[in-house]
Amino acid sequence: MAIKAYGAFAADKPLEAMDITRRAVGPNDVQIEIAYCGVCHSDLHTVRSEWAGTLYPCVPGHEIVGRVLAVGGQVSRFKEGDVVGVGCLVDSCKHCHSCDDGLEQYCENGFVGTYNGPTNDAPGHTLGGYSQQIVVKDDFVLKISHPEEQLAAVAPLLCAGITTWSPLRHWNVGPGKKVGIVGIGGLGHMGVKLAHAMGAHVVAFTTSEAKRQDALDLGADEVVVSRNEGEMAAHANTFDFILNTVSASHSLDAFTALLKRDGTLCLVGVPEHAHPSPDVAALIFKRRAIAGSLIGGIAETQEMLDFCARHGIVSEIEKIDIQQIETAYERMQKSDVKYRFVIDSASLAKA
Repeated sequence: MAIKAYGAFAADKPLEAMDITRRAVGPNDVQIEIAYCGVCHSDLHTVRSEWAGTLYPCVPGHEIVGRVLAVGGQVSRFKEGDVVGVGCLVDSCKHCHSCDDGLEQYCENGFVGTYNGPTNDAPGHTLGGYSQQIVVKDDFVLKISHPEEQLAAVAPLLCAGITTWSPLRHWNVGPGKKVGIVGIGGLGHMGVKLAHAMGAHVVAFTTSEAKRQDALDLGADEVVVSRNEGEMAAHANTFDFILNTVSASHSLDAFTALLKRDGTLCLVGVPEHAHPSPDVAALIFKRRAIAGSLIGGIAETQEMLDFCARHGIVSEIEKIDIQQIETAYERMQKSDVKYRFVIDSASLAKA
């Protein structure tokens, strides 16, 4: 089955229109017509080989919302016309069908990403959501229950939403907890929204005074400009949990100093080079921890989507046509988006 897509043939080439092939629908497969696909910074890193191991042609995209076109004979959870989503994972490792513990992203044998992952399908690696359709194992398809008018803004929940939800849930964020969100961007703005809806007291950290009101509008109870030493010092030793979404290398000491005894600073951004080594004494004497978290499993992604539907939570987006993707990448690098680009997949028909 040949369909239209957008991708790159090399790291130094711009994304362009191409025809790709999707496999025929198997017994456990779901065929999805893609309506919207969010644009993640991971797409840019991968397509330009800023992370090692990119396979070409590379078709990015792992924040997918669409409708079911067909299902395999053994699929019972979905039917034609259902609104569904696909996130960062489309299959388990080669040694199993799905993970019983719901932690597919941490499987020691590896997982199959929505793009650039191993597969028997041509061309030998997965091709993502910058395309008209995708075929996915039913275990990795998610139910979407948001209203029609919100579907474009739901797409980033499949990566930005779950990447922030997973650590917030794991570290039991909720009423009575003081929680910090570092960075008000594609990930951070979702962290603020989710932590607020979970009932925590939310403090947003930004390097820009201009984002103070934005953070309050997103649901933060307080905003701290992290370059202001006085504002930072006023919160010393008071946080139960801090979620750091910043992907640029920076000193972590300023944030670990804000944690209570037994508090945790969790990192979800991968910097271009290593963070400076943290002050070990600040960790030892307060039994503080620095941890990391990677996207999330399928079960908790569904939990997140259901939570967001109940609370009316979506991403703040700017909708674009696929032909604007290179401009969108340039703007992403300048942090010139509030807060996530989403591709209207109907524009692929013009490719």
